[in-house]
Amino acid sequence: MNGLLIEGVVAGSIAAEFELQAGDRLLAVNGHRLRDLIDYSYYTSSEQELLLEIARQDGEQWELEVEREQGEPLGLTFAAPAPARCRNNCIFCFVHQLPKGLRKPLYVKDEDYRLSFLNGNYVTLANLKPAELDRVIEQRLSPLYISVHVTNPDLREIMLGKRGIPPILEQLQVLAAARITLHTQVVLCPGINDGPELERTVSDLAALYPAVRSLAIVPLGLTRHRQKLPQLKPVDQEYAKTFITEWGPRTRALKKCLGEPFLFLADEFYLKAGLPFPNLREYGDLPQIENGVGLVPLFLREAARTLRSARHLGDFQATVITGVSSLPFVGEFLAKLGEKSGLTLVPVAVENRLFGESVTVSGLVSGSDIVATLAGMEIGRVLLVPDVMLKEGEGMFLDNLPLEELGNKLHCSVLSFDSTPQSLYRTLKQLR
Repeated sequence: MNGLLIEGVVAGSIAAEFELQAGDRLLAVNGHRLRDLIDYSYYTSSEQELLLEIARQDGEQWELEVEREQGEPLGLTFAAPAPARCRNNCIFCFVHQLPKGLRKPLYVKDEDYRLSFLNGNYVTLANLKPAELDRVIEQRLSPLYISVHVTNPDLREIMLGKRGIPPILEQLQVLAAARITLHTQVVLCPGINDGPELERTVSDLAALYPAVRSLAIVPLGLTRHRQKLPQLKPVDQEYAKTFITEWGPRTRALKKCLGEPFLFLADEFYLKAGLPFPNLREYGDLPQIENGVGLVPLFLREAARTLRSARHLGDFQATVITGVSSLPFVGEFLAKLGEKSGLTLVPVAVENRLFGESVTVSGLVSGSDIVATLAGMEIGRVLLVPDVMLKEGEGMFLDNLPLEELGNKLHCSVLSFDSTPQSLYRTLKQLR
């Protein structure tokens, strides 16, 4: 049977008029069997007359003839597809370095081109079958987000821990010829895919512009839980400084050659090096922001705008949690905002005991580490937690500690805020 299980029906919609219900299955549209949400979107996107094959919960089989206005939605919602599991064994895989006791979804390694198209997940294409490649082209699944790491086929097999995988450059060339937009990344492992190998990779990908629209270089992440895994060198302060000195000018040279920003260095390089960031203009339309590229420059611009409009709010104290690497620019913003608002705003950087002190980003701060850091401290009226530390929609830290439980443990009021300067200011205004 298969098809798509209907999760919900929008009131007043076409589906509601036909008395479809949650629990029914949509099997086919105009004779096309449905494998997933992408098929549903593709086969219902343009046709005004649709023939729907439905399997009701009671076993009845229906065929519904639908006539609708151009673009009018049917009013059906479906569960997200279960992700295809990754069969790679990447030498730098972060999931392999996780401790026990975290949220269960964190241990799932997905490698699904559908989620790359739907959600912007990065995939290696190492497990992509020819029929799936054909589908990407036929259904115009664009853009896709590709983890390249290195274009040298032999070295890529070593990095992905898998033999016999398709050469990534050939796959990208096929997709580029079909005008599929590609955003790419390299997870940089010092001594492995840097140096001449990185030069080759960047050159190969730049040659596929504009189909390959962007390339981000991000440093590998290492936790203290690497057990029985390959020995890898971290990106430390000295390496980050040298890397920026060498590759910063190349990002600008490629921009001049291609006409727009193409090569981006992750914010973490600049944070580790302690060097100033490029101007926000150098990040174009921020195509890699979900990959940690341009977040800090964007924060700095919004911080400046927030400070220009900030007004006096009172004289209470609030404590604001942040990651270690974010403390310099978050602390500077809070100091200036405190001067304009009259508030005492105390930034607290939480050292990462869960993953190890080398992990300094805010998004990997755990609830237990916040408790350990703040125990016995004067918090003030409220503790403010950026939502990047929480699971979206659930208010849960990585280690399964609920936000409200954090307040109970620290005996204080706790609020989360969207991780932007303007959102922090709005939250403080509400506390007046």
